[in-house]
Amino acid sequence: MGAQQVRDVLGVRDGFAELYGAGPEGVWSAPGRVNLIGEHTDYNDGFVMPFALPHTTVAAVSRRTDGRLRLHSADVEGPAVELGLEGLAPGTDRTWTAYPAGVVWALREAGHPVTGADIHLASAVPAGAGLSSSAALEVVIALALDDLYELGLQRWQLARLCQRAENVYVGAPTGIMDQTASACCAEGHALFLDTRDLSQRQIPFDLAAEGLRLLVVDTRVQHAHSGGEYGRRRAGCEKGAALLGLDALRDVPQGGLDAALAELGDEEEVRRLVRHVVTEDARVERVVALLESGDTRAIGPVLTEGHASLRDDFRVSCPELDLVVDTALTAGALGARMTGGGFGGSAIVLAEAADTDTITKAVEAAFAAAGLTAPRVFEAVPGAGARRIG
Repeated sequence: MGAQQVRDVLGVRDGFAELYGAGPEGVWSAPGRVNLIGEHTDYNDGFVMPFALPHTTVAAVSRRTDGRLRLHSADVEGPAVELGLEGLAPGTDRTWTAYPAGVVWALREAGHPVTGADIHLASAVPAGAGLSSSAALEVVIALALDDLYELGLQRWQLARLCQRAENVYVGAPTGIMDQTASACCAEGHALFLDTRDLSQRQIPFDLAAEGLRLLVVDTRVQHAHSGGEYGRRRAGCEKGAALLGLDALRDVPQGGLDAALAELGDEEEVRRLVRHVVTEDARVERVVALLESGDTRAIGPVLTEGHASLRDDFRVSCPELDLVVDTALTAGALGARMTGGGFGGSAIVLAEAADTDTITKAVEAAFAAAGLTAPRVFEAVPGAGARRIG
């Protein structure tokens, strides 16, 4: 266990004991994620390629037998929130507690005998930055309760339950990628995931060995998946599939995009959404092929193509994300794009290791010149998925 993990375990153990009067039964962690390529494809049964960040949400947890759930976060001021399990219902909570409570609700709805818990949390995953802080929170709770109650669930099953919690209990129409990434990613790898059947392949992704770096630039522009714009994009994709007589946009053949767009006629907004999803699925497969052939630098232009598609067709970028991408490319980046659901959050930048300082300074200077809040820039190194750490 690394020094940071030791601090995480000790911190949440001490916080738990101070709150609840005794130590927890265990400590678990679940990471945020960066999506390398494959944006807004997961709810279209398509392909995605995330990897786990070293930034994690940590939970100290003990069971209860009285039907009560007590929740506390070191990152939120105030006392522990106490809830009755019988009263958990979708739409009843619009605060941070909806995410862990929603997981408990989803487990119980699926017939799993969860009778209560005391939970204390701390997170290093930046909220609202497009790095899946909500999925990390959901997955760490699901894994802890799976272990403590000996439910015997597979990681993909935990991800599905967490997605249900976010879709139904929280009311955010997200796909399955974020929860699967947090639950299933492996250190030093990117996860090639088929979101239709949840088949997955771990693709080695060691940029440092090739003299490369991947920077995450958090614009500090907050986004929220439960907002209406994300839901409208998803509804538009579903409309496109229905008009084409398909189960999902995944089923548009790569060679049949032009015919599909013609069939959609004057449905211009739907045409744009369909074009993004179909071409983005193809970009994921291209990146996988390039990484497996050892041509890692060649993925840069593919990332940049993905940003243009998200900006122009899916229209989920924002001026701050575009500024990061344009500035980084001008400063010598191999590729760059927004990552996550959009409307703010973060961008990723692929660069030669020797160029990262120059690119970082250029982005910071561009934000300063535009009168924007300074971005947060850090290197993304593929970390481990969710696990018990104490």
